[in-house]
Formats: sequence, C-alpha cells, structure tokens
Amino acid sequence: MVYALGVDIGGTKVAAVIIDEHGKIHSRTEVPSNQKNREKMFDQVTNSVEMVLEKSNISLSDIKGMGVGIPGKVDREKGIAIFQNNLPWRNFPIVERIQNYFQIEQVVIDNDVYMAALAEWKLSQINKQDTFVYVTVSTGISSSIIHNGSFLRGDGFAGEIGFLPVLAESSPSGIETLENSASGPAIEKLAQKKFGSLDITTEEFFLVYQKGNPIAQTIMNKIVDCLAQGVYSIICLLDPHKITFGGGVMNNHPYLLDLVKEKMNCYVSVEHRHTLKQMKTSNLKGNSGVVGAGLKIIESSSS
Repeated sequence: MVYALGVDIGGTKVAAVIIDEHGKIHSRTEVPSNQKNREKMFDQVTNSVEMVLEKSNISLSDIKGMGVGIPGKVDREKGIAIFQNNLPWRNFPIVERIQNYFQIEQVVIDNDVYMAALAEWKLSQINKQDTFVYVTVSTGISSSIIHNGSFLRGDGFAGEIGFLPVLAESSPSGIETLENSASGPAIEKLAQKKFGSLDITTEEFFLVYQKGNPIAQTIMNKIVDCLAQGVYSIICLLDPHKITFGGGVMNNHPYLLDLVKEKMNCYVSVEHRHTLKQMKTSNLKGNSGVVGAGLKIIESSSS
C-alpha cells in the first residue's frame, strides 16, 4: 500500500491527512492559520503534520512524500510560495523548509484550488478530453480548470476569478471584485454594515437568512447576484462540461448554489442553459484540498 501526506494551507485553517493510493483518509487533523506572522504560520503547518502522524499508526518512513496546497501564486519548480492574499508569506521557500524540518525528500506544492480540483476531477467521472472547472467560495474565491486531462495554468495565475470586476451595489463606485463581494470575509463585512453590528459573523448571517430575516435576504440577493456574474463569466469563456463548487461558504451552505443557478436562469443564453444542469457541489466537501494534495504524491510515485 502506498501512503502520502496531504496538507491544505488556507487563510483560516491548515488541514493535514494521510491517504492511501485509493484516496482513502487514514488520519486527519486541523489547526487554525496564523495570518500575521510568517514563522508562526509555518509552525502551524508543521504542527498539523506532526499531529496527523501522532494520530496514525503509519510512520513517516512509510510515507512516499508530502503534497501541499497553498493559496495564490506558487513556483512549483522552485518550491516557493510567491504570493498569497490572506497569508503572511511572500517568496517563502516552503518546500525547502518542510524538507529540512521533516527530513523528507519528496515534497510537491501547488495552488490549493488546483489540488482540490484534482481530487474532484478524479471523482467526477467525466471524459478526459472534457473541460472541468472547480470553483471555491471560501476565505477567498478562485477556480481551477482541467482540460484534456491537464491543468490550464496560463502564466501561473489562471483561474483567479476572485479578481473579476462585478457590478456590486455595496461598492461606492458600483463595481467591486468578486472576492470582495461574495467571499466569507466579504459577506461578514456586508452583514456587519447592514445590521449595524460588528459582532455578527458569516455563519450568524446565514442563520438569520434561513430564518427569513428581511435584511439578510436583501444582503443575500446582492451576494448571489455577484456570484452569478462571476460564474457566468466562466461559462461564456470556457463553456465547461462540468463545474464543481466547494470551499467553506459553499460546502456549509449548499443551497447557495441553487440560488445562484436560479439567478442565472433569468439571463443565461439559450446556448448556455445546459450548463446550469452541470453545476454541482463538491463530493469531498472540506477534504477536497487535502486529498488532492496527497493524490499529487501518489500520482508522482506511480508515474
């Protein structure tokens, strides 16, 4: 049996798993991220790995390597975390640091959304030549594209739909980025402003929305409208065969996708209407990133 470590580093948490060659999780841990200090953030990464090893009866010597998903732009060849919008790393030599700390040779990094997309794509069972898009709505908003069985990477930043400008009433100019309009932190800020309370969290907003609060419903309409604009941009550009949605906001509130599809149904072209039926929520939910990171190692060991 081949085993691998998978680590998913996010702006909110760091998750680590040990998986086997079939993608089965044997052990899992999760620790909070540290967004303010680069060394303390690295400590959280090592803590998560040490904890998952302690929970498992599988030793580090039995593990082929470690796959690590990191937000933002990464240099996969040099093993550097180049830029992250919500982490305290700039040009951070993450692979070298992990190799030195754990004395492990095979460490592979990639963008965290690409790692999640890999796992979801493998479970999607679509034809290899088809176009698959994974969209995450979480601390940030991003996407990853797999076409003909390979990632579409561009110059290294492809899929960062969080930077897309959308029409947003919440912005003084009427235009805002998708991430600043509909990500978890953006939802929280909008709710705090509309409710006049800095105490309300994203989760509390969703709770009051489900109870039928009229202010929350107005806010939700704006969030859904922005998400619909962003998703329709993907559809117009790529006309994908399948779009899978994950990330904390979407995983915890899957009805959000139904609201987005309902909004889009009002204006999508006839030629694109079939895509609405091909929009699904994540199979692996919160484990897609860590499983994909582990599968990256499994793939490299079998090639």
